[in-house]
Amino acid sequence: MSVMSESPRVPPGVDPTRPSPARIYDYVLGGTYNFPVDREAAERIRAQSPDLADAAWVNRAFHQRAAGWMARKGIRQFIDIGSGLPTQSNTHGVVQGVIPDAHVVYVDNDPMVRAYAGEFLCGNGTTAVITADLREPDSILNHPVLHALIDLDQPAGLLMTAVLHFVADDADPWALASRYTGALAPGSYLALSHITHEGLPPRLVEEGVQVYKQADGVYPRSRQQIERFFSGLELIPPYPGAEPAITHIGLWGAEAPELADSDGSHWWYGGVARRP
Repeated sequence: MSVMSESPRVPPGVDPTRPSPARIYDYVLGGTYNFPVDREAAERIRAQSPDLADAAWVNRAFHQRAAGWMARKGIRQFIDIGSGLPTQSNTHGVVQGVIPDAHVVYVDNDPMVRAYAGEFLCGNGTTAVITADLREPDSILNHPVLHALIDLDQPAGLLMTAVLHFVADDADPWALASRYTGALAPGSYLALSHITHEGLPPRLVEEGVQVYKQADGVYPRSRQQIERFFSGLELIPPYPGAEPAITHIGLWGAEAPELADSDGSHWWYGGVARRP
């Protein structure tokens, strides 16, 4: 558990009395960009399951492995939607370890992310942040900052980890995912992770749903519903010897799947797929 002695300054547009998904995630990962309301929200969920931190780190590790895998496949430009706050091993830190001049555009709707962007962006013009809501894809895909760094006529890596479960069914998150992948060139990749309710204690799921009602809601989904996000794409086998499929994300890219199959991994389904 993180123990905070003080809170960060409150940037314009940030409400420190209402929990934020980005700040809750930051707190669980041991970050410092969060307020008491975020810590209280996280601890309500932790009270129902000691696996909260494991689940957060499992997702972070999946994000990093997927981004690095794409870079090793030759992807040189990345769009990270729902990027969250500065934390360890950001996307550009991972992919630029493979391709030093790789471009990364981070997108998040939390104004706190932009306020602290200078603390995690590169100063060499290869990274940028857009403050926008993923439910308005045209505002992102047509943004001049995105087009300054991302050539949509060339393959790109799209990272949508731990974000689409904050979009309600009536906003059609599946159509949104398709809109983004459809804007990418053939040979692009999507990495996506999503919270599930299957196989988890009902009290844990209910407490999570109640906590996130203060932050616009969270919508855990079934494996079948999460598979729909990859419709029309070519799923990558999650590890050697596996069939192409989504999986509990701790297994994706794991050298020893039997050791990676932690309880926190079971909170999630996800995968990586190629746009043909």
